[in-house]
Amino acid sequence: MLLKIYTKTGDDGITGLQGNLRISKSHPRISAYGAIDESNAVLGIVMSFELDEDIAKLLNLIQNELFVVGADLSNPNLKDDKNRVTSNMIDNLEKYIDKFEDELTPLTNFILPGGNNVASHLHHVRTVIRRAETCIVLLDEQEKLNPECIKYVNRLSDLFFVLGRVLNKRKGQNDIIWKI
Repeated sequence: MLLKIYTKTGDDGITGLQGNLRISKSHPRISAYGAIDESNAVLGIVMSFELDEDIAKLLNLIQNELFVVGADLSNPNLKDDKNRVTSNMIDNLEKYIDKFEDELTPLTNFILPGGNNVASHLHHVRTVIRRAETCIVLLDEQEKLNPECIKYVNRLSDLFFVLGRVLNKRKGQNDIIWKI
């Protein structure tokens, strides 16, 4: 059976969640996993560039994990533990942050997002992740979520900040210091 891309089931502004639940497309849950989806799409732009192998492998892992985050957010049944963000995923992000920070000089100033093209796109991904985090926190204030989702996206934005700096350094680009 061939599946069509359009189903017409959302033509009335309602969409489906896991468990055959139907909610408005304006629901905070949709905004939350929509922002995750957007961050994954922007990350796909980063993946289109030539990247160092260690970073390309990590970003591929993160793209897959962002699907887990989206699946987690689309399932309001917390008793269903399939496709949930785990503490191991967060621990893994922290290990990568520590590993890449070892390449960098410690920050003594705030820095501006930018630098080379790839680093600039990673800063963009970071800001979309920050917006996703805001949406997830807002949703969690209304409906209980897997608490690991908030932790994961918080660490992920930190990782993208560090990766932006690493990519700039590897290309000989200095951090852009915020000056007032």
